Amino acid sequence: MSNGDTPTLEVSMVTVDCTDPEALAAWWARALDGRVTVAAAGEFVMVTLATGLRLGFQKVPDPAPGKNRLHLDLHSPDKDRDAARLIAAGAVEVGRHTAGPDFGWVVLADPDGNVFCVAGAP
Repeated sequence: MSNGDTPTLEVSMVTVDCTDPEALAAWWARALDGRVTVAAAGEFVMVTLATGLRLGFQKVPDPAPGKNRLHLDLHSPDKDRDAARLIAAGAVEVGRHTAGPDFGWVVLADPDGNVFCVAGAP
């Protein structure tokens, strides 16, 4: 900041717009071993992960068209196993990519169509 003030902001939660917050929050809670910590009458649900990270799920009237402007990158010591587990739970595989011989990731979409990635160790 140019005025010399020390920033006091921090990222406290990543919020996902979705058509069914309860269902999508429950899916992500199972997928990431989190727990639902806040629910607001069909409009907003929050999931807290063991790491303290919070994911919010906010109701919107229509699904977003096109590609996400922001997505989650999940790390896994076994990306193929975890991608298969998520697919069995309702995710859809969108693609697979590599960047050199030692780094690859699987692109998935959650049940509401939100794209995210599962990557192995770089």
